[in-house]
Amino acid sequence: MNKESKNIPDHVGIIMDGNGRWATKRGLSRSLGHLEGSKTLEKTGIHILKKGVKILSVFAFSTENFKRSEEEVTYLMNLFIDMFTKKCKEFKKNNVKVIFSGRKSPLRSDVLDAMDKLVEDTKNNTKGILNICLNYGGQEELIDASKKIAIDYQNGKLDLDTLNKESFAKYLYNDLPPIDLLIRTSGEYRISNFMLYQMAYSEMTFPDTLFPDFTPKEFDIALEEYQKRNRRFGGV
Repeated sequence: MNKESKNIPDHVGIIMDGNGRWATKRGLSRSLGHLEGSKTLEKTGIHILKKGVKILSVFAFSTENFKRSEEEVTYLMNLFIDMFTKKCKEFKKNNVKVIFSGRKSPLRSDVLDAMDKLVEDTKNNTKGILNICLNYGGQEELIDASKKIAIDYQNGKLDLDTLNKESFAKYLYNDLPPIDLLIRTSGEYRISNFMLYQMAYSEMTFPDTLFPDFTPKEFDIALEEYQKRNRRFGGV
């Protein structure tokens, strides 16, 4: 067994940054950058799961992204519906299960319907999990989890003395293992409120590549960097 097959991260997170800048550099509208980014996600995302990664979490739209222009937000919502509807066969063909993390409000009902159908249609797939973080914020996730904990405690369903890292995770949007490798494209050195609880001991890489250009080869470079690192988790 070679080194690569022995040291594949179970959970990879990607902050898909740079779609707008990719388009602007080419004299195109930001919307076309998002379209190219969606194509990259499909191609590179399937490659990542085929490498043996069990879970891929991607930052598709943050709670703060609603501050963008109405035109851009509307385009993105329509793009999500189009992708979730048309790419379902591709996800099923590759045996990929799709889940979502984030708040439902104020997403449009047609976006929620497309999300729900994609989740239902792929729920029995077993090759890997694509976790799409849509209308997501890491701080918001922790707040929402804390509210659920408070309700369970108030209703006598939770003994606070039994609450630990593992049981707390069950109150998050999805009960997922920690992120082993975080990749943020476009050369920005920020985590931007992405999966804060799950990233406590993540290895991080920040390639300069804008997300539409983040090819399978670019992921393999990040994977090779990850495999060189010695993860000590606070030990020596």
